[in-house]
Formats: sequence, C-alpha cells, structure tokens
Amino acid sequence: MAANSMPNPNSQINQLTSEIFSILENNFLFGYQNSPSPPPQTIKSVAGKIRILSIDGGGATEGILAAKSILHLESTIRRISGDPNAHIADYFDVVAGSGIGGVLAALLFTKGKNDRPLFTAGEALMFVTKNGARLCRSSKLRRIFQHPAKLFDRTFRDLTLKDTLTTVLIPCYDLTTGAAFVFSRADAMEMNGCDFKLSDVCAATMAAGRPTTTLSVDRRTKIAAVGGEFAMNNPTAAAITHVLFNKQEFPYCNGVDDLLVVSLGNGELASMTGGNRTPSRTVMVKIVGEAVSDTVDQAVSMAFGQSRKNGYVRIQGNRGLLGDSDEKKVEANDMLKQHNVESVLFQGKKCNGTNMEKLEFFAGEILKENDRRKTNMLPVVLLNQTTTSSSARTSSATTISTISSN
Repeated sequence: MAANSMPNPNSQINQLTSEIFSILENNFLFGYQNSPSPPPQTIKSVAGKIRILSIDGGGATEGILAAKSILHLESTIRRISGDPNAHIADYFDVVAGSGIGGVLAALLFTKGKNDRPLFTAGEALMFVTKNGARLCRSSKLRRIFQHPAKLFDRTFRDLTLKDTLTTVLIPCYDLTTGAAFVFSRADAMEMNGCDFKLSDVCAATMAAGRPTTTLSVDRRTKIAAVGGEFAMNNPTAAAITHVLFNKQEFPYCNGVDDLLVVSLGNGELASMTGGNRTPSRTVMVKIVGEAVSDTVDQAVSMAFGQSRKNGYVRIQGNRGLLGDSDEKKVEANDMLKQHNVESVLFQGKKCNGTNMEKLEFFAGEILKENDRRKTNMLPVVLLNQTTTSSSARTSSATTISTISSN
C-alpha cells in the first residue's frame, strides 16, 4: 500500500508537458491576449525566478557583439550593486552557449582562483577580440594561425564540466548518432561518462569542416562533433526546457513565469552573397543558423506571453544599422545603441527602447531577484555538487545512447 501511495514522477512530467503544449497552442494559434479560452494557470513559484543567460553561436563578428553585451550587463550590475568585484556568473543560475557563445559561457562560468570565475566580462571580450582569427570558420586562416584546440588547452588546462560554477549547457552535433549532444554540468555530476574537459567542449562546439573526435574524461563516451551552430545556434529553448524538467536542481520552477531570461545574439549577417551570386556553403550555414535563431526567439517570446516584459529579453544587432563589418568594436557599440526589436511569431516586430536600456532594465531585475533571495528561506536552486550515480538522469540534456563501456 505504501508503494502505491508514492507519487508517479512520470505522471507529473506528462502533466507538465501537457500544460506547456497547451500554453504554446493557445499562444501560437490565437495569441496570448486573444485566446478564445485562457491558458491554464500555473502556480507561481514562491521561491523566486531562475535566471538564464543564453548566448548564440557565431555571427558576423564571431562573438564580439555578445561579449560586448555581457560586458555592459556586468558593468551595470557592478554600478547598481556597488560591488566592483561582481561577476556575471554570480547573478545567473543557468548559462547556455552555442559555438562562440559556448566559449564565452565556459570562460565566464568556470572556476578560477579561490573559486571565483576564470574570466571577467572584460577579459572575455579581450579574448574573443584577440583570438578572433583563430576561432573563425575559415579553414585558410586556421592553417595560418594556430588551431583553436591548442588555445583552449592553454586556457582551460585540465578543468572539466565539474569545475563550472553553475548549470552550463553547451551543444554540438554528434555525427555518430545524427543528433544534437549537449555538454551539461548536471549530467557530468550525475554520470562520470558525461564529464568532459572544457578545452574539448569548446573545440567541439566550435568544430568546423571535419568533425572533432571528443572523449569524456573516463573515455567511456565518444562523439564525432561538429559545431554547436549546426545543432542549435540559439540555445535559449534548450535552456528553458532543461530548467522546467530538471526538478532535482530547480524544484520550485513551475513555468515561464518563474524564469528571467536574457538571450544574446551575435548580429545579423551583412550582405555576403555579392548581389545575385550563389552563396557559399559557409554563408548558407550562417543564414540557416540565424533564421533558426530568429524562429526560436519569436517562439520563446510568444510562450512568455504577458510575462515577456519582465521575464524575457533578446539583444540582437539588426542588419543595415551596424556599419562596416570590419570595424567590430564600433559595430558592437552601435548595436547597443540600436532600438531593441521585439519579435512575436505571426504578429510582426516592434521597437521598444534601445538594447542598452533593455540590458540595464534587466540588470535591475536580476539584482532584485538577488536581493529577494537573501530574505527567502526556500532555496531556488539545489545545485548538485557531487557525482551520485553512473546511471542516466531523467532530465538529461545529452544523447545518452553514445555512452558505452570499454
């Protein structure tokens, strides 16, 4: 009898899935405010909001735009909080990054000396600015400059996913299984076969041309990785899904009303096709990646509904407003001064303040959440600190089918 009285976790997951799809159906087909029947009401968490930072894969400037946005966000947090030593990693519970966004996530959310972040936002910006030629997609430049894998080895040494400060999600595409593979701190803590060196993680999510063979620390997991931009150029939806289904670490998160999401793009492509000339394969990959990123942004924005004003922001440069693509630093500053464009699927786009103003507003919201947690007895995040099992977790982000015993 006692066993029959235990709650069925599968039924809870199915109920949550049903609610998510019901909300999406109402929002996508009818629009949030014009829905013929109101979406089901989720119970707002009494614990607080989960703060998510999502960083796109490479755009026209290979990470400069996103890095500049992060620097402005960190600088604003330092100014408002009065803490000159505040790091971006202190104020986010989850970070997801694809391609160059994954490299930025690793730089900013990995433990350095005294368990503080390895890089500040300013240092991360200098890293991508200085090493842009090594990290770019051009195979010709990679033959001229040192391969980025060696750069990552020097930067991260023997640090692994277990050495990150919070929940980290970095995707690539595994040619072995023909599916996306997400490097996840949560999975690394639960399964030894999912812990990877961060240098290998960055090389995998930046892989271009030929696949990069990537082995877990215990050598039980082997993947043939190509870049994260092929898998999910905009990882925002993957991060939200991970949080909603990961009840081990986010037990009180019931829906999008319990999320605070900052999604950073890397700028839309400038004209790279040369008029009517057929685009190269590299350009086509970038076009597809950016088109998917826009779709993800619009879908997530609609899913937030009325909550998106205070719960979700997308920072993205807009084509035609950025200036010369060779002047990356100027371009990044111009992007922050641009009008912030809010996109809603089937409802068009509208401008609402500038990107800089949006970042500053959300910095305030992030600090409000930080202050609220100081007086709340309920933990918002239960971050796993030890490896507990060699079996798969139900909320795993990775493709578990690639794990095998030697």
